Amino acid sequence: MSDFYSIYPKFHVAVDCIIFGFDKGELHLLLQKRNFQPALGEWSLMGGFVNAGESTDEAAKRVLSDLTGLSKIYMEQVGAFGEVERDPGERVVSIAYYALLNIRDYDSEQLQVHNACWIKMSDIPDLIFDHNAMVARALETMKGKASHIPISFNLLPEYFTLTQLQSLYEAIYGEPLDKRNFRKKVAEMDYIEKTDHMDKTSSKRGAILYRFNDSAYRKTMKFRLFKVSDASIV
Repeated sequence: MSDFYSIYPKFHVAVDCIIFGFDKGELHLLLQKRNFQPALGEWSLMGGFVNAGESTDEAAKRVLSDLTGLSKIYMEQVGAFGEVERDPGERVVSIAYYALLNIRDYDSEQLQVHNACWIKMSDIPDLIFDHNAMVARALETMKGKASHIPISFNLLPEYFTLTQLQSLYEAIYGEPLDKRNFRKKVAEMDYIEKTDHMDKTSSKRGAILYRFNDSAYRKTMKFRLFKVSDASIV
């Protein structure tokens, strides 16, 4: 068996993390200036190599934890990028993941440690290698999932206004949404819970704060699955 494997070339395997945040009505991306070759001084996604004894998922979680100081981050695999000359240093196959986090949860000191900063999606520069392609695919993947699964709440603080929620979806999809229709849909979602808290930063009257109720969402999904299964019984 060892002879079978030995005749094939060996490659490096890496993970690259497309880390999205949301602030002041716009999506942001966490990028860093490379402090090593190749591509010294250029803008890059944040990533690292897969260590022996760990899966690509485990490597991505480790990289995210090391870079952000956070342990519970929403993460999903985007796909593999393996063009022969994608990395001028060595032959590297990279598995890309996108992650969603609340910018306010990110320790600003970590930005300095990793020579990183949040950049608006509208101002994303040319990135090294195929990182721009990774970002584009991650954004499309996120759009597809956010349309039917409430992953976008990972970008918001625990308490948020409906205006903040609408501006988040507008930022994700890049187009304005009708306020009346949007709030009608939100009212139909049992897992978006009205609280007794008020946000008075934008006006004296203030705006009601809401929060995402994960337990209510899970119950809703179980009920939907039951109804589908029940309807299929002949």
